[in-house]
Parts: sequence; structure tokens; C-alpha cells
Amino acid sequence: MDTTDKQIEHLAKLSDFSLSEKDSKSLGKDLESIINYISQLDELDTKDVEPTYQVFEMENVWRDDEIIPQEASREDLLALTKEQEDNQIKIPKVL
Repeated sequence: MDTTDKQIEHLAKLSDFSLSEKDSKSLGKDLESIINYISQLDELDTKDVEPTYQVFEMENVWRDDEIIPQEASREDLLALTKEQEDNQIKIPKVL
């Protein structure tokens, strides 16, 4: 596949790159090389190969929720705050 100057210019614009003409030509050659390398995959016979969506067997691991008793009381925790009001932690407005 031949990459055109217009395609290179478009990719550079999308990537917010400014390329000199020398860099553009070099990038064009590199892209062609990469595309040709990847296109070798088209030659593989994958007719009987099941599609792979994930390489490793992964599954969700669920655990039961457990309530672990804490030794701190509400009063102890509120005593650690800078400000409190109506038995709650008072914080600045975040808007």
C-alpha cells in the first residue's frame, strides 16, 4: 500500500504534528514498511481458528461483602475533623 503525501499530511494534522517535507517522506516510508509488515497476516489461513477476544482466561472475582467492626466511635471520628455541624463533618462547598 502506498501512502500519499495527502494521507501523511492528514495524519500529521490529526496528531497535531508539524512535519518538514523530509520528515513527511521519512514517515511515509516508515508507515509503508509497517503496513506491509502487518499485511503479512492476510496470508495466514485462519479459517478454522476461533476468534480470540482475550488472551488470558479472565473472570470477575466476587467476594461477599463483610462488615468489619471498627473500634472508633462516631464521636472519635468527628473529633478528628476541623469542623462539624449536626453530628456531621462540615466541608467547604465544592461547585
